[in-house]
Amino acid sequence: MKKLLYLLILLVSFSSIGQNENLFDQGKELYKNGKYQQAITTWMQILDNGQQSAELYFNLGNAQYKLNHIGPSVYYYEKALQLSPNDADIKNNLAFAENARIDSIEPLPQTIFSKWYKSISGIFTFNSWALLSIAFSIFFVVLFLFYYFAFSEKRKRLLFVSSMFTGFLLVATLAMSFLTYDDYSKNQPAVIFANEVDVKTEPSMGSNIAFTLHEGTKVQISAQDGNWYRISLADGKDGWIPATDLKQL
Repeated sequence: MKKLLYLLILLVSFSSIGQNENLFDQGKELYKNGKYQQAITTWMQILDNGQQSAELYFNLGNAQYKLNHIGPSVYYYEKALQLSPNDADIKNNLAFAENARIDSIEPLPQTIFSKWYKSISGIFTFNSWALLSIAFSIFFVVLFLFYYFAFSEKRKRLLFVSSMFTGFLLVATLAMSFLTYDDYSKNQPAVIFANEVDVKTEPSMGSNIAFTLHEGTKVQISAQDGNWYRISLADGKDGWIPATDLKQL
């Protein structure tokens, strides 16, 4: 009975994959013929089936951009970039979509330490930093044991220096794993989908307007109050907007 169940699940999975591939090809054909909205509708069925990929999001971004939907195009390019962060085509098209935005956000100047940390922390994910710290902890223990049982003075000195250096790398990678995990936990990016939205000083329609944003602008969500999100910009501004006016990445 279990074998039949597994076989049925396998057949359903293969059928779903085949269906999604057909939908993707249909969408590409529609896109080539200039039927961008129909292509989007077709590709969205793949997402509804629970499948996603950088290529799918990239094509959705292209179709939205062709329709001059800046907010959705930035959103889907960003989604594609999350799955394929080093793809040059995605980065290039995202830059085009960002240039079409109305809002120009100038980031706050960064300190030398902030720039250094950003460049180093971006090399690996927090999982990779954690795995590195585990590897260095093993190396440290092995080198220290070799040092402890070594008889030659020269070898002991070399092993001691090596173990101390490995210990330093252990502490550094462990610290980076905690710091990058904290950054990951706090990172809640979103893209403005409304054509224009007034950012309020408080989470209510009757509060004062702090500033105005337009579609395609990327923001960070810092808090939530009912159907309102508190958002912040790279230039340090913050305020509240309705949850319906943005879409989380």
